[in-house]
Amino acid sequence: MDAQTEAHPACAGRDHKHTPRSQELKRTTVNRLNRAIGQLGGVKAMIEEDRYCGDVLTQLAAANSAVRAVSRMLLKDHLETCVVEQIQEGNTAVIDEVMTLLRKFGA
Repeated sequence: MDAQTEAHPACAGRDHKHTPRSQELKRTTVNRLNRAIGQLGGVKAMIEEDRYCGDVLTQLAAANSAVRAVSRMLLKDHLETCVVEQIQEGNTAVIDEVMTLLRKFGA
């Protein structure tokens, strides 16, 4: 077992993919994802209907914003829970994971 999963088995590691989340975070995340899915469905319909490019792009921007908001929520929760707990356990290698995640989101 690597140091990452050893430090906190309840948090996401390379071998163990389980992270308990609060009911509030789950509810909020699912609601926001459903909204983004709805927006993307609308974009698909707009493309099929040959709608004006500017309107399609506006809807794509809204969907992108919704997905980025969910990403920020989950990243914040990850930092406050899994990352803090792993660092408290002495696993500073988790910092490399955080840096990789931040790069993926353009930070």
